[in-house]
Amino acid sequence: MRKILVLMLMCACALGAVAQTRLPITEKIEWTWTDRPVKPVPGLPNVLLVGDSITRGYFPAVTNDLKGVANVYLFASSICSGDPRLPEQIRIYFNMMGVKFAVVHFNNGMHGWGYTEQQYAAGLPGMIAAARAGAPHAKLIWANTTPVLHDGTTPGGPGAPQASNARIDARNELAATLMHKEHIAVDDLHGLMLQHQDLHNGDVHYTDAGYAVLAQQAANRIKEALEKK
Repeated sequence: MRKILVLMLMCACALGAVAQTRLPITEKIEWTWTDRPVKPVPGLPNVLLVGDSITRGYFPAVTNDLKGVANVYLFASSICSGDPRLPEQIRIYFNMMGVKFAVVHFNNGMHGWGYTEQQYAAGLPGMIAAARAGAPHAKLIWANTTPVLHDGTTPGGPGAPQASNARIDARNELAATLMHKEHIAVDDLHGLMLQHQDLHNGDVHYTDAGYAVLAQQAANRIKEALEKK
């Protein structure tokens, strides 16, 4: 009888632990995307862009803007800050690539609308820690989240919790507070694109001209960071 009671208690504790485990809030379509130079130029510093589909959109233009200045790499994902999988994804990327980066220009915020803004902010330190562990000698630059054209968009697919500029503003404000505390420079892509709402392609993404605007500012911030190293 005593053995049965102990077994029941063990099962109850196990079930309690499972119940307390926070499962990720997934989207209907999830993805991870990486890109890299076909032939990295020896002697040039390596730069990594981290972000989502917006980052993926301006990556080619940043690569072109930094031609002869740096080798540009990309890690993009639909996984949002607040999701416990994101830091591990970043760690796996660094381990897989084995590249020493001089600058990491990173962004997160257009996905994961099922997470509260507080959960989003609570996940950012893990993202920063993963970037610092994978690129310990790199300058970090945080790129805040760009505005949407209309509230009520669903970057996560049909039926996903909706994005709004009020939520983006709240996330950007929380992120800016943390970046200031961590002494990480901020690339204000949000403020930039508020001046170019006419360059949207849909509610979330941008035309080629819009991505060129984003890329120019990102490339300039990266050049400034490289000059300071």
